[in-house]
Amino acid sequence: MSLVQSVDQVALLPAYLAAGTAVLVLLVDLLVARPAVTVAVAATGAAATALGAAVVGTGGERRTFCVGADCSYVFGGRAALVAAVFALLTLGVLVLSGPLLRAGRTPVGEYCFLLACAMTGGVVLGAAGDLITLIVALETLTLPLYVLVGLRRGSLAGAEAAVTFFVVSVVATTVTLLGAALLYAVTGSLHLDRLGTTLAAAGDLADLPLTTVAVALVVGGLAFKVAAVPFHAWAPATYDGAPLPVAAYLSTASKLGGVVALLAVVQRALPATVTGPVLAGLAVLTMTVGNLVALRQRRTVRLLAWSSVAQAGYILAPLGALTLAAGRTVDARAVAYAAAVAYAVFFVLLELAAFAAVVALRPADGDGGTLADLRGAARRHPWVGGAFVLALIGLAGLPPGLAGLFAKVTVVRALLAGHAGWLALVVALNAVIGLAYYLRLAATLYVTPGAATARPPRGVAVALGVATALAVLVGFAPQLVLDLAAR
Repeated sequence: MSLVQSVDQVALLPAYLAAGTAVLVLLVDLLVARPAVTVAVAATGAAATALGAAVVGTGGERRTFCVGADCSYVFGGRAALVAAVFALLTLGVLVLSGPLLRAGRTPVGEYCFLLACAMTGGVVLGAAGDLITLIVALETLTLPLYVLVGLRRGSLAGAEAAVTFFVVSVVATTVTLLGAALLYAVTGSLHLDRLGTTLAAAGDLADLPLTTVAVALVVGGLAFKVAAVPFHAWAPATYDGAPLPVAAYLSTASKLGGVVALLAVVQRALPATVTGPVLAGLAVLTMTVGNLVALRQRRTVRLLAWSSVAQAGYILAPLGALTLAAGRTVDARAVAYAAAVAYAVFFVLLELAAFAAVVALRPADGDGGTLADLRGAARRHPWVGGAFVLALIGLAGLPPGLAGLFAKVTVVRALLAGHAGWLALVVALNAVIGLAYYLRLAATLYVTPGAATARPPRGVAVALGVATALAVLVGFAPQLVLDLAAR
């Protein structure tokens, strides 16, 4: 067997565009030194990355860095969807960051460069074909976020949040790497497909205590990125201490990255008999704890953070169907994997719209404030308030938030297909609990107005409108997302 790896430059085009954006932002910031130009270059690069991912994704699956049948980079329909979503999220967060950057406490060049680096990690993550590429891509996505959380000058809350995020994330990464090393010790392979084939062919390997420990370490380490209970403690404090646009990126891109990484190892590498019960337990704990704690929140960002934790439980729920033999058939697994990816895509669109509304309604460079600060906001700014309510209704899974409604239905349908009716019932009960705080926040927006607020910045209003429109459009054509997720 030849050890010379083939390289498909077309498959790598989206990654080249994302990495090139980061380098170009650095050069423009150094040579031109005009913040508006730097932001424009970063936004153009993000848009080009999304377009490049869509173009390459239409040409069928492409593989590169291959040795024999094992490839480290596989760019297909799902990878194209993930890359495009990461690029669009980066573009949206750049637009939302206008008031923050104009306030002058955050260096523009460094901010845009770090966002572009995180986008590069997300683009590569969706196409990762081995554990090393997967973990490196995930850390390339996560490492810039440590700095972004604490980048605002003079913010003690931001510094504390950054340190918390960094320390806990380093521990989680170490756990994941230890699990990967133990898997290599057991199987002698790091490629995801090869790992899955080896563990399935040699049943005695899957039954080894060392294999069970390795699987638990990998799943536990990746569950941190999704903010799944009990690996969630970092999320509320980090979101609340970060600048609002960075909190939006953490709640969407970081969570999407964790879902993609976890799904890659569960679908292709790890034995379902071990991961199924673990993921079912994580899903139940995550959605239940997230919803119950969110009921008691009085700060806007903390409420959205705990809501995000609960949403992670819904994302993991379809994978819990792997606990039963009926959920491990080829058809049932395909439905479960597609449901998890589709729900994650729907969630990040709605979550970005919700954070965009908070940015539009709060002072420039301010935090999310309390729920009381948003009293009557929809009366003062009807369009922004309406978009915010639509995002909240979508997250709750109610019409006319069709994207959120379809996402919940997709999860329940996947669980029923895997004969995990008990888990579908838990999802339904938690969705009812979630209604309480989503509708409470929506009602707060329409009660007697409080203090007057400034007119939302035009760029933020545009970003909010686009995010809302995308969420609505996806709600009318959900099958397209589901089909891409299934590829």
